[in-house]
Amino acid sequence: MRHKVLCLIALCQVAGLACRPVGDAPAPSSSLPALTSPLPETEPPVRVVYPNVPGSFVATAKKVKPTVVNIFTAQIVRQSPFNRWFGFDDLFGRPHRERIQRSLGSGFIIDGQGFVLTNFHVIRGAHEILVQLEDGREVPAEVVGVEPGIDVALLHVEATALSPCILGNSENLEVGEWVLAVGNPFGLSHTVTAGIVSAKGRDYRDLGMHQRGYQNFIQTDASINPGNSGGPLVNVAGEVVGMNTAVSAEGQGLGFAVPINMIKAVLQQLKRTGRVVPAWLGIGIRDMTPTLQQRLKGPPGILVVEVFKGGPADGTLRPGDVITKFNGATVKSGSELSWMTSTAGVGNEVQLHIHRDGQFLDIPLRVVQKPALREQ
Repeated sequence: MRHKVLCLIALCQVAGLACRPVGDAPAPSSSLPALTSPLPETEPPVRVVYPNVPGSFVATAKKVKPTVVNIFTAQIVRQSPFNRWFGFDDLFGRPHRERIQRSLGSGFIIDGQGFVLTNFHVIRGAHEILVQLEDGREVPAEVVGVEPGIDVALLHVEATALSPCILGNSENLEVGEWVLAVGNPFGLSHTVTAGIVSAKGRDYRDLGMHQRGYQNFIQTDASINPGNSGGPLVNVAGEVVGMNTAVSAEGQGLGFAVPINMIKAVLQQLKRTGRVVPAWLGIGIRDMTPTLQQRLKGPPGILVVEVFKGGPADGTLRPGDVITKFNGATVKSGSELSWMTSTAGVGNEVQLHIHRDGQFLDIPLRVVQKPALREQ
């Protein structure tokens, strides 16, 4: 009996502890884990493969497409039946046949006044040029000016409610930067393709072509095909950084565009005179090779090897001078100096930074029109 009473007392004590009001409960031991509600399941983090890839190019495409036009040309080609069969000119006075040869290309509107840029080779020899706007309107165009040296032509159309593009700065382009090509490949209107800037500073030798002058092509792997010629190459902000001009016949993903800064350098002359009137310094030059630089103990630049009598530099520059800057811009090659001079504008004064006899000098020169015998 006594044993039963003791067990009953013990059970009551345990029950009393279990039923004690919460306010009187002792603080939980720090050795015991606190009771918490289960945490909601979280989504796994997104794996970023290419951190600089935009989500899409929709906004850029919508901004650029209204500025792009399709260009259709017609050219009259005279052909003798005798020449067609035997491969040389008609020697017997037979009448020539005329046929219409049609081609297509692209262009882009640069202002609300109706000026349109395209490639020179798109409109070369055309007797009729038709521009189709994005809204479907077709309007005739006239040629305002051309610069075959960089394959650029300026057209004008009489139309209202135009959507001009924004001309960017091609000097700011970086290799690896995203770009879009917009145009009319194979007649497929307003096609948009994407790629990156593959390289800068390509010339015609890189394209397997032979053409004299200064070239500074932007290389891109954005798809460019026949009909894209003259269309814009734009950055992700929708700014035109180049004009699509050529593709390599030897492989895919090799497209080339004229930098927009080169086009801007001649644009006002094309509007004003219809062509670029080449300016002239009156000097013969040579690229400074590392061996030549070491022998002359001078800075990198362009070596003056001849000063033409009666030219702008006569009495100012000397053979042996090294031109390092032109109007504050570093000169990297002789062709680049020729381009800067040609586009400086006849009658304008330019500033040359030169190295002579261990000293750097600033030389002002007023450029003149290039003599006819030196046009080539």
